[in-house]
Amino acid sequence: MASAHTNATKTVQALPMSEATTDTRKGSRVSRETLNIAGVFLLCILAMVAAKWINPNAGGYQQLETILILCSFLVVVAFGQGLVVLIGGLDLSIPSVITLGGILTAVWVGADGGLWKGAVVLAVCAAVGVVNGLGIAVFKVPAFIMTLAMGIIIYSLSLGATGGSPNGVSPKALTWLMSARTLGIPVIVIFTVIGAIVAFVVQARTRFGTRLYALGSNPMAAKFAGLHTIRLTIMTYGLCALLAGIAGMLLVGYSNGATLRMGEPYLLPSVAAVVIGGSSISGGRGSFIGTLAGALLLTILDMIISSLGFSQGWRTVISGAIILFAILLQHEGAMDYLRSLKRRNTKG
Repeated sequence: MASAHTNATKTVQALPMSEATTDTRKGSRVSRETLNIAGVFLLCILAMVAAKWINPNAGGYQQLETILILCSFLVVVAFGQGLVVLIGGLDLSIPSVITLGGILTAVWVGADGGLWKGAVVLAVCAAVGVVNGLGIAVFKVPAFIMTLAMGIIIYSLSLGATGGSPNGVSPKALTWLMSARTLGIPVIVIFTVIGAIVAFVVQARTRFGTRLYALGSNPMAAKFAGLHTIRLTIMTYGLCALLAGIAGMLLVGYSNGATLRMGEPYLLPSVAAVVIGGSSISGGRGSFIGTLAGALLLTILDMIISSLGFSQGWRTVISGAIILFAILLQHEGAMDYLRSLKRRNTKG
């Protein structure tokens, strides 16, 4: 046992603070992740060109601003989901927590609510994530079941408390954040850029992020190495719920109100953005830059789908198909099959 503990400790200590922490073939992994991210950004450019072709009025600066603003909500949510996926989990309570944060902000905080009320709202949302983490890490409830159950409970409480029709308005500070400009740039875009830099540093350049990679790569080795796996799991789900609450508050500022279904459009896209960005659904691999690229691509695709007049149902189908396709591409068996086809074509 001592030998296993020593080896595991060395393994975790040797993990660099980067996305290439889980592969012994470091050079090839870095290259593959970089190519994947570059490919997603290239798809974003191609999608913008396609949008311009579909609608000649598209592609202007104003539309680019709209894309960046709409993308900001998904980036916040996907960052939290990405951290959970990084440790091999999944948070299905995100839509309900977004709704909870939005309703509390609009109904309880209101137009003239103080900063302390906003802090309480975020604390309540984070508490939901802490409960998720406790159930998963301490009581060993599968993440799928735990987060789904919590999502249903939170949604039901929101429904009962509001009677199905939440009232209230956005706090003035949030309205300003979503509508103000500085140097001709929307403040929310600047806010998102700063937040993205912080998110990148947290995931890729801090001890906390490195430990999440270690936990997702090999939970047993991480535990033998002395990492507090229970505390890490609770913190990760708490942070994910906190970010979902922030997204709910931002949505209230954008629409000047809250609805019971305001969080629903973000569940599948939050998972899709993470998977498209190259994260492994089984944990231990991923990057925030990839998640950011995936969120941007999904936002552009959603804009194209809307311009074509497709319903929300078709948007969900397309998001699900994208997730499935991305997971299949990550599967080693699928990649081996594609390589074998390439070799056959080369020989032929």
